[in-house]
Amino acid sequence: MILRARVNGEWREADSWLGSSLLSVLREDLGLAGSKNACEQGECGSCSVWMDDELVCACLVLAIQANGREIRTVESLAKDGNLHPVQEAFVKAGAVQCGFCTPGLIVAVADLLRLNPHPGEPTVREALSGNLCRCTGYAKILDAVRLAERALGS
Repeated sequence: MILRARVNGEWREADSWLGSSLLSVLREDLGLAGSKNACEQGECGSCSVWMDDELVCACLVLAIQANGREIRTVESLAKDGNLHPVQEAFVKAGAVQCGFCTPGLIVAVADLLRLNPHPGEPTVREALSGNLCRCTGYAKILDAVRLAERALGS
């Protein structure tokens, strides 16, 4: 099966097995390793990407479902060698531990702040409830959200 999709602003093609997940195609066929393969069940959020501006778990999307669609990954956030404010906030807050969950969390936070520039803590917690981090107590991640909120608000 030939998948043709606009990935991170560029039309890309991949020749993949019909049953391949979008995550598999992104990582293995297109060399975009930012989205992580952790649970393969949509439980952890490590593979979060945007499909037509909707946050999805790439492990649950068949590659064929992405054909002709707009896909954006964590790699789309940095511009001209500069980190996105959410990425910067994660670094500044020390919210990066092992790094496995970080790309999915960054995508989820960027999505949240795009839709709601000033979310209250319950909204933040709900928005991130689909992302699991096995290293932290989430305090630094919540700090990063507030830093990013301030950076994007200025």
